[in-house]
Amino acid sequence: QILEEQDFKEEDFGLFQLAGQRCIDEGHIDQLLEIIQNEENKVIIKNMGWNLVGPVVRYLLWNDKEHDKRKYYFLMLDLLVKKLRNNKAYSVGLALSTLWSQLSLLPVPYSKEQIQADDYGLCQCCKALIEFTKPFVEDVIDNKESSMENEKLKDEILKLSLKCPLLTAQFLEQSDDTGDDPLRCFASEIIGFLSAIGHPFLKMIFNHGRKKKTWDYLEFEEEEDKQLSDSMASLAYLVFVQGISIDQLPMVLSPSYLLQFNMGHIEVLLQRTEESVFSKGLYLLENGLLRIEDNSLLHQYLEIKSFLTVPQGLVKVMTLCPTETLRKKGLAMLQLYINKLDPQGKYTLFRCLLNTSNHSGVEAFIIQNIKNQIDMSLKRTYNKWFTGPQLISLLDLVLFLPEGAETDLLQNSDR
Repeated sequence: QILEEQDFKEEDFGLFQLAGQRCIDEGHIDQLLEIIQNEENKVIIKNMGWNLVGPVVRYLLWNDKEHDKRKYYFLMLDLLVKKLRNNKAYSVGLALSTLWSQLSLLPVPYSKEQIQADDYGLCQCCKALIEFTKPFVEDVIDNKESSMENEKLKDEILKLSLKCPLLTAQFLEQSDDTGDDPLRCFASEIIGFLSAIGHPFLKMIFNHGRKKKTWDYLEFEEEEDKQLSDSMASLAYLVFVQGISIDQLPMVLSPSYLLQFNMGHIEVLLQRTEESVFSKGLYLLENGLLRIEDNSLLHQYLEIKSFLTVPQGLVKVMTLCPTETLRKKGLAMLQLYINKLDPQGKYTLFRCLLNTSNHSGVEAFIIQNIKNQIDMSLKRTYNKWFTGPQLISLLDLVLFLPEGAETDLLQNSDR
């Protein structure tokens, strides 16, 4: 029956869901898809289509072996959510969240051979997700009004698009073959989507952490903030290390300004335990530090929390990471960070790490750096932080024996 909205009865919603569920159970996908696509049914789909989203998503989750039918269900889900009139943002968020949670279960390919073979279908799924998301992006672009629903739709796409699989994905080295990297293409498409719907990536990176409170419950607020933090850190890595859309960055931004805004993202990446994620923090830090001249990073930056937590994160990588190459990378980044700080910054950082590292190898590394600074101050350029009263205060920390008379002198021989 072709009914108008005012003719719907309460029992019609239940009947519609029951009929749709039966079509799915009996495999009548073509007929159901035809009903949804029929413009004459647009009123009933707008009002009742939400009732079919659940059965369609359940089918996608439970019938992972029927690959030939899955594309029809993806198309059906796309059409259903796009035709909804009310709560579309919530529906898109729920659908994307479900799809991304399933995508996160697939192993991420790391080598060029694995990416080309795509044995687990992750790269193929990324292409399908782009097609799935595109209609909603176009919907936001077409709807020029800055309505609350439109803003919610933007946020749902932003929150979920950059995290999986891009947060853990490894990209091919930049060369002529990078155009064939499906994960890089996926990242480029997602960044393009975000720019198109009014989320320029530069604004997102620099304004993250300044958003207004949107939840009444603290646990919801914290979870959403964590998701956004992961997404923004992933975006910063894609732009600054992989160079995706980096040509959109203003050339007037100073290296120290860029480093300041990226330090929060580096902190987020280094807090993760997955090697594929915290290694991105190391490369993002390297990218920022290499732009800065030695001894030029002002000590005032250490008043910003992330400028002290990042070197402490590097210490954790150096001491706890099981992979030798990453441990060495962490050590190299800490040395590079020290080299960029001005004398007072070096002095402050040394005091901080001596107080917090609790690791003899790290303490030996810091003590060697202190000796180098004293040597340079005496032989080349004098600075007050590594001679005179300030040096005595620092040496009090260096010569302190943690367990007093019972201190293991072999472990603390550098002291």
